[in-house]
Amino acid sequence: MNPHTLNEIISRWRGGQSMRSIARALGISRGKVTRAIAGHDSLRAGQTATERDGDQEAGQDVPPSSLSQPRRTRKTLLDPFEETISHLFERYPNITVQRLLEELRGRGYEGGYTMLRLRVKELRGSPRKQLVQRFETAPGVQAQMDWATYTIDFTVEGRRRVNLFSYVLGYSRRQHLRFTDSQDFTTLIREHVRAFEHLGGAAAECLYDNMKTVVDRWEDGQPIYNTRFLAFATHYGFRPRACRPARPQTKGKVERPFYYVEKNLLNGRTFRSLEHLNEVTVTWLSSTADARKIRETGKTPLEAHAEEQPHLLPLPAQAYDTARVLYRVVDVEGFISYERNQYSVPWRLVGQMLPVRLTEQELIAYDRRLGEIARHELFAAGVKGQQRIQPQHRPSSSRREELEELKTRFAELGEVASQFLEGLLQTQTYGKHQARKVLAHLSLYHQADVLAAMERAVRYRAFTCAALERILAVAAKPKSTPQSLAGCYEAPLLDDDPVEPRPTSDYQSLLFPENADGQDEDPEENKHPEDRHFSSASDDEGNLPESS
Repeated sequence: MNPHTLNEIISRWRGGQSMRSIARALGISRGKVTRAIAGHDSLRAGQTATERDGDQEAGQDVPPSSLSQPRRTRKTLLDPFEETISHLFERYPNITVQRLLEELRGRGYEGGYTMLRLRVKELRGSPRKQLVQRFETAPGVQAQMDWATYTIDFTVEGRRRVNLFSYVLGYSRRQHLRFTDSQDFTTLIREHVRAFEHLGGAAAECLYDNMKTVVDRWEDGQPIYNTRFLAFATHYGFRPRACRPARPQTKGKVERPFYYVEKNLLNGRTFRSLEHLNEVTVTWLSSTADARKIRETGKTPLEAHAEEQPHLLPLPAQAYDTARVLYRVVDVEGFISYERNQYSVPWRLVGQMLPVRLTEQELIAYDRRLGEIARHELFAAGVKGQQRIQPQHRPSSSRREELEELKTRFAELGEVASQFLEGLLQTQTYGKHQARKVLAHLSLYHQADVLAAMERAVRYRAFTCAALERILAVAAKPKSTPQSLAGCYEAPLLDDDPVEPRPTSDYQSLLFPENADGQDEDPEENKHPEDRHFSSASDDEGNLPESS
């Protein structure tokens, strides 16, 4: 027994505390308390070590430092499983008694939990944990959400890091768990939607730590929330609530289940892949986590959730769109890239920057007028360097049809582009391939710069893509990202004849209502100086000159 524990026992004993109470407070047996006190009294009475050894042979209490751990001499139901227990402890050092009991039951163990617990206690001691008082909430009032990160050795996918999303209802303790590849914003809201659907609604408020996808920053002691996440929360009607930094106790109901997941779900199990892990998690939630009795409520999460579900916020008729939208340039071969994989689109769109929508399973590409042009199943996470090709997206097998498509694209750019294409096809062996590379430059440079480079190339009869690239490198400046996105759409679908600006004289009645009739005073004298200036520069009809 260490000196600190011995001092605590003697101090409490001298203060009048009973041995039972001391043992309960310090988490040790009453026998240890009795031996510690007896040994202390013997030392104070001047008894020597030899005399204490004699007392031990006579069966009297002695200090704990002279005692060894009791030997197990009686046969028990655990004896046939000693090798199994040793193997599990060697492979999973932190395995819990409950998880060990489940494994032994499957191997024919018929003994009880207490016998196994005592055996585990002999093999390793359990550390004391500081108690934290929980704050209970009414049904449907509060939920808590958090992430945890684990590194798992999958038998098929190998060693990799995964993230665990956890959403727990405060009253019933029923939760939604799912392992993901990342913790980005799209994954965050997607798992929220899954949690709401799994639990049949959302709590009125949800506690979060200071993750950037929820909280941008703190100012003057107040959290500034991510506006995109606020839009999502507003759609479902709940209120996010950020916890103070460095206070995990605030979210104890979601922090504690992570320990339960580590010691029961992940402990003593092997998984083939992330998909297999999530399949096991779904089964574990329904058969184990939702079926265990919660000490604070005296009910299982499933039983308490039946009471809480009517108090949750109802789900909207339309779920929040969790798809991610980004832009991709069509390369020379007619592909767009995502996560180092390629997906085909109609090859005639080479060089265009297209909006792409990403769901959890699909990639959907749109043209400049937001019409759907391609839909592909996404490759699994970790797959790289692959292609998904739809035959209708590839160039026609007819050379004539492919040539007509190229001529149409270059004709849309103007006469000089058609001349450049004609010279390219006449002088180059792989003219059509080079023509597609030329179109790809429209996503990198302004169209006016590309046309100017074509005009210069035509003038000097430099009909090659390399010559065009050299001219652009010297005489043009590449587009910035905002400029590229701004050019992603064609001209707005508005009327051809926009409304002309009104003359300033039409607004005089608003500035000087008392002279609205225009009969008492000269309107020119009551005009604002700037109005008079523009009026003097206008023609008789009040329109600005063309130079303005």
